[in-house]
Amino acid sequence: MIRIYNTLSQQKETFRPIEPGKVRMYVCGMTVYDYCHLGHARVLVAFDVITRYLRHRGYGVHYVRNITDIDDKILRRADENSEPYEQLTERMIQAMHEDEARLGVLPPSEEPRATAYIAEIIAMIHKLIAGGHAYAAGNGDVYFAVDSFDGYGKLSKKKLEDLLAGARVDVQEAKRSPADFALWKAAKAGEVSWPSPWGDGRPGWHIECSAMSTCCLGDTFDIHGGGPDLLFPHHENEIAQSECATGHTFVNTWMHAGAIRVNREKMSKSLGNFFTIREIMETYPAEVVRYFLVSSHYRSQVDYSEENLAEAGRTLTRLYHALRGVLPAKAADVPETEHDQRFAEAMDDDFNTAGAIAVLHAVANEINQHRRDGREEDAKRSAAVLVRLGGVLGLLQQDPEAFFQADTGSELNAEDIEALIQARADARKAKDFAEADRIRDTLLEKGIILDDSREGTSWRRA
Repeated sequence: MIRIYNTLSQQKETFRPIEPGKVRMYVCGMTVYDYCHLGHARVLVAFDVITRYLRHRGYGVHYVRNITDIDDKILRRADENSEPYEQLTERMIQAMHEDEARLGVLPPSEEPRATAYIAEIIAMIHKLIAGGHAYAAGNGDVYFAVDSFDGYGKLSKKKLEDLLAGARVDVQEAKRSPADFALWKAAKAGEVSWPSPWGDGRPGWHIECSAMSTCCLGDTFDIHGGGPDLLFPHHENEIAQSECATGHTFVNTWMHAGAIRVNREKMSKSLGNFFTIREIMETYPAEVVRYFLVSSHYRSQVDYSEENLAEAGRTLTRLYHALRGVLPAKAADVPETEHDQRFAEAMDDDFNTAGAIAVLHAVANEINQHRRDGREEDAKRSAAVLVRLGGVLGLLQQDPEAFFQADTGSELNAEDIEALIQARADARKAKDFAEADRIRDTLLEKGIILDDSREGTSWRRA
C-alpha cells in the first residue's frame, strides 16, 4: 500500500483512489510572466516523480497542471515590456516547456489555461451567488463571503476569527468582511477584460483553479498538489469556493512540496533571491539539477548552494560510472529483485526519494563488485535494474558517454578533446611522456578528466 502525507489531516494515510486503479491529480502550475526559477522546478520535478511512480505501480494517472495566463503580474510585466499580454504569456509558456523538457519532466495529461475557461468560471460564480456564498459589490467586483463556509481554515488550520483580528477593509474595496476574496475583478480603463453579468472584468486568481480542476477531473478528485506558499490562502480558498459550488468534498489528499531556500530564506521572485532554471543549467547539466531536487524528500526544504549542486553532480557521476562500459541486459530478462522491493518500500512511504536514491547506489556498488569479480553477465543484469529504477525517478536514461561528455559551456568541444587525446597517445607511443603529461594537465585545467584503461582512453567533463 502507498501511504501519502495528507496536509489536510497532517498525517500519512493509506492511498485509496476514488476509482480503483485510476488517479486524478491536479497541481497548480505557473503564472507565466517570467522565467521559471528553481522553486518552480522543485514542484515540477516532485510531481513528475509522483506521477512516474504511480504509473510504475500500475495506476492510470490523469495529471492536470494548469497555466495562469491572466493576472495582475502578467499585465504589469506586459505593460513594462510594451507588448501584448498574449505575446508575453506565449513566450513564457514556450520557455517553461523548454525548461521542463531539459529537466526530464513529462508533459501533464492536460494543461488548461485560465483564459480558456472564462465561461466555466462565470458559471461557478453564478452558483456561488445563488447559494448565498458570494455577492456582487457595487464597484463591479464579486467577492466570496468567507463566513458562509463553516469549514474555512480546515487545510491551513487557521481560525477565521484570528484572520479577522486586526484586519481591515481597504477604503477602495467594497468587501463586507476583510477575509472575503475576489472571484471577479472589474476591469480598469484600457485593461484586458471579458464581459460578465457584473460588468467587464476578469477572474480572480483562486476561482480559476476551482473551475479548471472540477471541469477536468470532476467535483471530487484524488490528489491536489502545489508549492508550499499556495497552502494559504490559495488552496484554502479553492476548498471554500469549490465545496460551496458543488456541495461535495473537493479533494481527498492534499500534497505540498517543500521550499527551496537560499541563505535560510525561501527562494522567490518577490525576495529577489531566485535563480532561473535556465541560468542554473548554463553551469550544471540538467540531469544534475534534477538529481539535486530528487535526492531530497519532496516535503523537505532544500538548501540551494553551489556546493550542494556540485555534490549532486559528483554523486550522479558515481552512478553513471557504474554503467559506463556495461551493456545492460534486456529488461524483460531481469525479473524483480530485492533492490526493486526495497525501492518500492521507500517510494510507498510517501514517495521517499532519498531512500530510493540509496537503493540506486546499492545497485551501482553491486555492478562495480561484479565487474571486479569478472562476472560480466551479473553486471549486465544489475545494470538493467539500475536503469529500470533510475527511470522511475527520471534519472540514468542517457548513454553514460553522453552524460560524461555533455558540453556545459567549456571552451573545448568534443572534436578538440579527441584531437588532444590522440596527440597524447602519439606522444606516449613516441615515449615523449613529458608531452603526454603536459596534454593531460592542460585538459585537466580545462575541466576534462581522462580515464585510461586496457580498452583505451575515455574522457569526461568534471
